[in-house]
Amino acid sequence: MPGRLLRGLRQRWRRYKYRFVPWIALNLSHNPRTLRYVPEESKDKVLSDEEVLGTLLKVFQALFLNDFNKQSDILTVLPEPVKLKYQDFLAVQHQRVKLLENRHQHQSIFKPEEVLYKTLGFSVAQATSSLISAGKGVFVTKGFVPKGAVVSMYPGTVYQKYEPVFFQSIGNPFIFRCLDGVLIDGNDKGISKVVYRSCNGRDQLGPLKMSDSTWLTSEMRNPLAVGQYVNNCSNDRAANVCYQEFDVPAAFPVELRQYLPNIAYSYDKQSPLRCVILVTLRDIKQGEELFSNYYTIVS
Repeated sequence: MPGRLLRGLRQRWRRYKYRFVPWIALNLSHNPRTLRYVPEESKDKVLSDEEVLGTLLKVFQALFLNDFNKQSDILTVLPEPVKLKYQDFLAVQHQRVKLLENRHQHQSIFKPEEVLYKTLGFSVAQATSSLISAGKGVFVTKGFVPKGAVVSMYPGTVYQKYEPVFFQSIGNPFIFRCLDGVLIDGNDKGISKVVYRSCNGRDQLGPLKMSDSTWLTSEMRNPLAVGQYVNNCSNDRAANVCYQEFDVPAAFPVELRQYLPNIAYSYDKQSPLRCVILVTLRDIKQGEELFSNYYTIVS
């Protein structure tokens, strides 16, 4: 019994140590490949915000259209100019709904990961990591990801640096710290899960959801929302993706916010919603695992 307990604690330590600050400080010099030096905050971007926004809009709109037969309540409350944007598709969808009803089918035509593949040419998913004792990891399951592409998002509740996160952070290896001190809690269990769902319900306006909570379940609507399970690189496994911060613009289409896997802890209209995306540092082929860089040194 004591041996089994020690083995369990050892496995938990192997997964957690990369987020334990004293251990990081003592081991930086022994593991230089895990360092990424950033001379200025403004230069810590592989893609421009415009490119990131373009990719997210492309994927989210494809997901929206794939779910179109479930969007009727949302369409009724959208402004007229937005409705006109989907007018042509409405006619086509009307015929498709009739066909589906005749076949007794009411689900989406494609699964979310299939929509991602058809839109960007690849799909990603969680699976057992290739690293020993690392638990889950994220793999390219289909297609090819070119260098400089958005490959996933880091989901979770967004906390400003002055907001309370102590209890959520206890034993939580999924707290991501942005360069400006903003925190994102990507844990899909325990109190973190309860807090996210509470904030998600708080911000919903009738049928309009301001964020996606399905990343907390096995039935994810946004297939990119797996970034919290990307493992840290090592001397043997170089990083092939990096983190990049992105603030959602105020003009982001309201009908597509239902796919954003982040939500603010406090309802504050003055601060834009912070998201963190993962961008590829090289071409990544089908079957490869994603490895990020947990340590960023800002000089």
